[in-house]
Formats: sequence, C-alpha cells, structure tokens
Amino acid sequence: MIEFKQIICPVDFSEVSVRALAHAAAFAGWYGAHLTVLHVVPTFESMQVRGDLGDPVRVVTPMPQEQVLEEMSRSLNLAALSARATPIAEAGDPQATIIDQAVSKKADLIVMGTHGRRGFKRLLLGSVTEAVLREAPCPVLTVPPHPSVVSEAVTFKRILCPIDFSPSALQALGFALDLARQADGRVTLLHVVEWLAEEEPRASTHFNVPEYRRHMVEDAQDRLRHLVAEESRTWVEIDDLVVFGRAYREILRAAETKPADLIVMGAQGRGGIGLALFGSTTEQIVRGSTCPVLTVRGLRQT
Repeated sequence: MIEFKQIICPVDFSEVSVRALAHAAAFAGWYGAHLTVLHVVPTFESMQVRGDLGDPVRVVTPMPQEQVLEEMSRSLNLAALSARATPIAEAGDPQATIIDQAVSKKADLIVMGTHGRRGFKRLLLGSVTEAVLREAPCPVLTVPPHPSVVSEAVTFKRILCPIDFSPSALQALGFALDLARQADGRVTLLHVVEWLAEEEPRASTHFNVPEYRRHMVEDAQDRLRHLVAEESRTWVEIDDLVVFGRAYREILRAAETKPADLIVMGAQGRGGIGLALFGSTTEQIVRGSTCPVLTVRGLRQT
C-alpha cells in the first residue's frame, strides 16, 4: 500500500499552479496527508531591475511576505483546505528552496505545474521543474497547463504506466496500481521495444526478423503479466500493450489515444544514468504530455 503523509505544492498564483494545487489537494484528501503550499520569490525586499537597452533602471517592490501569506491563506480557505494545509512564503532560489523543504519535511510527494509566470515572478518555468525532478528526494507530479481532460473533480480513472523493467519502473507500477484503486480505475502497462522499430527490415535467410519481433512481443507480454499476476482484478482493471517505436513518442501517443488521465513512470531507465542526464524519455514525456505525469525514482541503495 502506497502512503502519502507529507505533500508539497509550490505555487506562484498562476493558473497552472492553481491546477497543481487542485491535484495536490486531491492527493491529500485521498491519503489523509498534510499539504504544504509553498511560494518562493527571489526576495521580499525592493530591488533594482534593468530593462532593455536604453530603458531606465526601475525599482521593483515585491508583495510583502505577510501579504503573500494572507493571500495564500485566503485561497486555502476558499478551497476548504485550511484545516490540512500550511502556507509558507520564502525568499531564495526556487529550486533549492523546494528541495530543502521536501527534505526537511520528509515529503512523500511534490506537486507542481510545468509552466508559470515570467520575469520577476518566475517560479515554475520548465527549467525549475526539470531541476526539481532531477534532485527531488520523492516522487514528483507535474501538471501541464492544458490537461487533455478538464473537470472539477481530480480523478485518475485511466492510468498509463510505461514499463521498461528497470527498478524505478517497478516502483512506479506500485504507485499506478494504488492510485487506480483510489478511483476504481484501469491501469495500462505499456512496454516499448525500440530495437528494430523504425521500419520493417528485409527478411534474411540467416535471421528471421518478423519471427524475432513476434518473439520479443510475446516475451514482453509474459513479463508484464507476471508483474501483476498476484494482483486481484477485483481491485483494479489491468491491461497490457507492447509496441515498437521510439519510447517517448509511443508513450505520448498511447496517452492521447486512451486517453490517459495520468502517466506514472520511472525517472531512471535500465541503464541507471537517468538522473544524471534526466533520461531523454522521461524529459520528453514531462514536456510533451497533456495529462499529469507522476515521476517515481527507484529505491535508493543503502
């Protein structure tokens, strides 16, 4: 059973951070978790900002910290979240502050938008989100600005879980199954075979390519079904899909076709170097998905 006890949701008062907060609140409600709503700015002090070439230097005065906290508390009251949510406003580097809060509070989940305001109020731009994804000590749920399905209630009835059989993918599977149970939904396990994927090779008398591809599909299907063999189908519906192609393209295509309410995937691939390079597949999915993406790390070695 997956547990979320401490959730952190960075906000910058943009529309996408409001969506992220709605998802964070849903998780807090499902799992009885405490929610920390975090707003980070470079400083609460007045500062000089240089404009474009030829423009004069102007003084920018940010909203005072006390006023920010009042605005946050008002928003939480309107959303009926004040009983289980704590607003925090801090000055500093957004990435470092979010990570520090996650570590100090032993967060089980970070929920954040993939884009936010620009300029002085910049917080949730892609660079910050991707940096948090690399460094976060816990799973991260990223919420895009234009989800494929917009509804008042946050629910994950159709969950897509890409599986490459890496440790982080197997961790992600546990999260996908538990979230589907919360919504009485369905999990689709997707395995993408990238070898022999771009075009149909010419058959050879020494190597039967179509036969070998068929073998690869059957082997992957057997492995996928073995992963969930002990899962009760009365708890959650599970199906599997094996395709050939570039992993990120096929994952995004499957998410659109279903359509998926959520993608749950590992942060590291089979090579284990995904956190250094942030794995091109994971990065492409987070950037290109029109539905939220829950990114899960493998168990840390001790």
